[in-house]
Amino acid sequence: MVDGLRLGVGTLTAVPVPAPRRIDRGVAAVAMVLGPVAVVPLAAAAGLVVVGGAAVGLPALAVAALTLGVVALGSRGLHLDGLADTADGLGASYDRAKALDVMRRGDSGPTGVATLVFVLLVQVGALAGAISAGHGAAAAVAGVLAGRCTLSLACARGVPSARDEGLGATVAGSVPIPATVVVAAVAAALTTLAPGIAWWRGPLAIALGYLVVALLLIRCTRRLGGITGDVLGAGVETATATVLLTLAP
Repeated sequence: MVDGLRLGVGTLTAVPVPAPRRIDRGVAAVAMVLGPVAVVPLAAAAGLVVVGGAAVGLPALAVAALTLGVVALGSRGLHLDGLADTADGLGASYDRAKALDVMRRGDSGPTGVATLVFVLLVQVGALAGAISAGHGAAAAVAGVLAGRCTLSLACARGVPSARDEGLGATVAGSVPIPATVVVAAVAAALTTLAPGIAWWRGPLAIALGYLVVALLLIRCTRRLGGITGDVLGAGVETATATVLLTLAP
């Protein structure tokens, strides 16, 4: 459990923690299940930026951009990079090997850049809407945590790895289905308590976020043969955008 939490915090955030004593599939499963717990500091920082920005009278759009910038900085831009690489891979050749090679490169092509800009615009615009509606802090916290909740879905039993090495190979199929269900249920239940948001809107946001990630997993499994670390990042960012959009009104 301790090693799993260390792996989760060290992978998903820039918070310095001791390295895990060992890394195996059991530790990887714990890390993915505890992903939302690992990023609680990022969620808290996001909420504080929203509250602080509103307190000094900054425009909602500026506060939203600053909030998401802090989250990106606190996660080293890991998921944003994964989103761009996944988009490039899916938009590349239908040859699986070539698509995976494109994703392995460090640069971003036009498809990746366009996808990154689009998703960030949706996230910023949606969060700005929630801020204007008076529940921006709750939406920001929910978006950050819910995005990481979907990691357990992406790493659930039955989801293959696209490669034989790398982060994806370590975590793919490592999370038991019951654990995935529990994470989703807890997330849906907690969002009913979000201040300023109708009790039903939170669970709806979680359900839609999971649906978007499920569709992404189906697409990546068919095109790439499974998941990679980049696909995990793409899932986090698309789920976050979906949740923020649902909570915007």
